[in-house]
Amino acid sequence: MRLTGHMIGMLKEYMWDLTEQARQEEQQESFGYKQAPYRPHHAISDLLAILDDRLESEGSQVGLPPDMLHHMWTLCNEAQGHIKDTVWLESSLAPAPSKAKTRELTYRALLEYIEQRAEE
Repeated sequence: MRLTGHMIGMLKEYMWDLTEQARQEEQQESFGYKQAPYRPHHAISDLLAILDDRLESEGSQVGLPPDMLHHMWTLCNEAQGHIKDTVWLESSLAPAPSKAKTRELTYRALLEYIEQRAEE
């Protein structure tokens, strides 16, 4: 399956929603509470979960094919190395990145991977 511009646009919207949600959560966190580090694989799991939810609730209405979740799961699996390396490289200069920053970096790396595959 080849991702269309529409599908990528929907993915970007879901990614933005998740990143924004993390920013809002960070503003509401209580002082002194230290959460476990949030990693790129958590961000991918969250993306696949929201994709599954949205496909169930509105998939056909917004023009997403029923097998998109399986395709994205496979694509995310293939992109794991690229995502891990990219996020590590971009976040190694700062202290542990926040959940929102990890999501932002992870989703940017995933989109880069998707674009590279489209050019092949």
